[in-house]
Amino acid sequence: MKVRNKLTFLFTFLVATILLLFSLSIYYFYTLYRKNEFYNRLQEKAFTTVHLLKEVNGINAQMLQTIDRNEITSLYDEEVTIYNEQDVIIYDSGNTPVPVSTDFIRKVRDGKTYELRNGQKEILAIRYAGGEDQLVVVISAVDKYGFSKVEILTNILIVGWIISVGLVFIAGWFFSGNAMKPVATIVKQVKDITASNLSARLITNNSQDELTQLARTFNEMLARLDEAFAAQKIFVSHASHELRTPLAILTSQLEVELMEDKLSEKYRKKFESILEEIQSMSQLTNGLLELARANSDAKAISFEMIRIDEILWQAQTELSKKKPEYQISIDFQEQPEDEQALIVSGNESLLKRALMNLMENGCKFSENKQVRILLHIKPRTISIRFEDEGVGIDREDISHIFEPFYRSERTRHVYGHGIGLALTLKVIELHGGNLYVNSELGKGTIMTVELPNLLEQ
Repeated sequence: MKVRNKLTFLFTFLVATILLLFSLSIYYFYTLYRKNEFYNRLQEKAFTTVHLLKEVNGINAQMLQTIDRNEITSLYDEEVTIYNEQDVIIYDSGNTPVPVSTDFIRKVRDGKTYELRNGQKEILAIRYAGGEDQLVVVISAVDKYGFSKVEILTNILIVGWIISVGLVFIAGWFFSGNAMKPVATIVKQVKDITASNLSARLITNNSQDELTQLARTFNEMLARLDEAFAAQKIFVSHASHELRTPLAILTSQLEVELMEDKLSEKYRKKFESILEEIQSMSQLTNGLLELARANSDAKAISFEMIRIDEILWQAQTELSKKKPEYQISIDFQEQPEDEQALIVSGNESLLKRALMNLMENGCKFSENKQVRILLHIKPRTISIRFEDEGVGIDREDISHIFEPFYRSERTRHVYGHGIGLALTLKVIELHGGNLYVNSELGKGTIMTVELPNLLEQ
């Protein structure tokens, strides 16, 4: 998950939790206020009823019932019951009285007040001490309007919470996006930095925040990498001369010596053995230099328009001269209508070396020393298949064969240094192509190279 998404969801979760707690607090305190306010109204109504019955002359129970039924301030589904000191009902408002026990009435008369609830009906049992009488009043009613207000408040809180969370999510998305803009800018600048422009640096300002410190640290790392790559380029340039020249001189001197007719057979064999080792060393040196060159500045490598079929024929000719026992066949699966489909933008030397490596591997690891090359032109790419009938490659080795100097156990007896496929893959990638491997033990290997042709470019 992206950091922006994490920040948005975290911010929304925190604010949503705070809003939820705030809404629950409002709901709790309002319901508590409604309850207290309604029980106060029940108490006032109870005391008013007792006062009218006992202390106002001319009002009896029947008249009081009439007053209760016609009073505007009467509570919804109201029921008032008054008990005397003998626990006998001396007044009932006319509806169904709340059933209570004698023990319950005595506890109330002893001074204990009860606030009960039966469904939506709320009940108050309280003692009235007026004059010599110790009366008990049990009053019940439904807070219809209070409950409706609680329901309305609940709906408002739920809808308000949902809308607020949605607005917070949107605000958090834009806020996190704005907060992550410097990171996105750094990522964009870093993506533009490659081995060919290590001198580029991230843009920084004078602030002392963490992102600016990160950018400065990254610039320091780029400076060290730039120095390392510069040293590598210098090494490649010097090694190209310092290593190749002595090997070329030794090779030439040994070849001249081997041309002498007077050279004894004993020394001839020794010179031939030394020449073979020097050629092997020269081949290894050239491979390492070409690999270092392919891994260095890609922009320093010159590209031109070249025909892939001509490169294949040249690679076949050179390899056949070097290894006459190799049998290399090149087949066109179909002749393209547009010759531009055969043209790629590339470096002729590197591309020829890569294709020659694949040819050589196909022959070298096959008992019949044969490799078949199939050239297929696709709408936007050129596909080159190298098929052999060699020993094949283990499944676990396929992921390692492109590592420099890697040699599998099955091929250690075959002459080689393990840098050919590493160089080949790097060259193919430099040309914007792909290299695929399909192998089966005991049956052979298929290496497929796909390169973008001129139609793609």
